[in-house]
Amino acid sequence: MTPRLGKILKERNMTQVKLSEMTGIPQGNLSRFDQLVSHKDTHTVLISRALGISIEDLFEVELVQTEENHQS
Repeated sequence: MTPRLGKILKERNMTQVKLSEMTGIPQGNLSRFDQLVSHKDTHTVLISRALGISIEDLFEVELVQTEENHQS
């Protein structure tokens, strides 16, 4: 899963500062969102609600075919 907050903000012509105001999440945390491996549940929910998108839409999911899945 790859976070795509930066892409979404760019598409909407929105700044991290504006999103910070909308969510109450510090701008520095938003700045690091796309670089983190794990995310606070509350931040993920607040961001998705503020942007009017699903939590799933905040991430790009790439399914990887594993040997184990291939044999099933």
